[in-house]
Amino acid sequence: MSSVLYYALPALGSYAVLSIFFLRRPRLLHTPGVPAFRPRLGAHRGGSGERLENTMEAMENAMAQRADLLELDCQLTRDGVVVVSHDENLSRQSGVNRDVSSLEFEVGLALAPPYPESPHEPPGDTPLPPQELPLYKEELEVYFSPGHFAHGSDRHMVRLEDVFQRFPRMPVSVEVKEENEQLIHKIASLVRHFDRNEITIWASEKSSIMKKCQAANPEMPLSFTRCRVIRLLLLYYLGLLPFVPIPEKFLLCFLPTIINRTYFPFSCSGLNQLSAVVTKWLIMRKSLIQHLEQRGVQVVFWCLNEESDFEVAYSLGATGVMTDYPTALRRYLDNHRAAA
Repeated sequence: MSSVLYYALPALGSYAVLSIFFLRRPRLLHTPGVPAFRPRLGAHRGGSGERLENTMEAMENAMAQRADLLELDCQLTRDGVVVVSHDENLSRQSGVNRDVSSLEFEVGLALAPPYPESPHEPPGDTPLPPQELPLYKEELEVYFSPGHFAHGSDRHMVRLEDVFQRFPRMPVSVEVKEENEQLIHKIASLVRHFDRNEITIWASEKSSIMKKCQAANPEMPLSFTRCRVIRLLLLYYLGLLPFVPIPEKFLLCFLPTIINRTYFPFSCSGLNQLSAVVTKWLIMRKSLIQHLEQRGVQVVFWCLNEESDFEVAYSLGATGVMTDYPTALRRYLDNHRAAA
């Protein structure tokens, strides 16, 4: 036993020293690429706290605040149009219990009938046309600011193609939530058509979806999936991260301090409290974020709507912040730039 320890302890000590050395100096082992953009201010759902989520009006407002990134979710209509919508089912957004995939885009845009504004309001004498996208409700609750509601004059759902045409050089993160290969290939095709490979990010929580996204357009930068984040943390705490290649270019991650305040991943309060403590200990490591940044992986924390959270994220060394309130984040960034 003593002979084993005689050799094992020096070996473990040498490994630990090397791991810490390359964790702090990863460029001795890896050459990071030059990023096409650096997103300091990301607009979540286009800036869903100041205008109705995912509308052109919201995105125009974010652009007015000099946003560096639009975060969008995409769905596919029955007639094969990629639209910007967080939900597949439209009950929350429009008060209409229909899936995007069961409706057609062109008819809905042209007619825009008087749908009920809420699932609690009766539809009256106007039946739901079989091939129509409804308007958004007049107000929508901001998911990461419970009790706060956004309003706007623009209530139309937009095509991803319209976004690319309107903002040709604006970086966009496109999240795919379902394993819909037709949707994935149409997004990939649109990105190529508008020459946006370097400034459009593939995003998904599921690794199975991300593999299909990467296969459809391998030139687009990848973000970490949930499983890949777990693997990343495991490698970090085992000391192996400096020696392992990282194909992803973005870590789009929730900030643990918002759990049980503005983000409630579980219905049980106790689980939310436990999750907040555990993830804070695991994720909020400045050495991890600095290592990723030096290796060309940009870290963006979501979805932060309070100045205290902006402060925490940037103090950790994050590249940027995703927010529902681009005006508030722009004010924070400008004030701190002036103070510096």
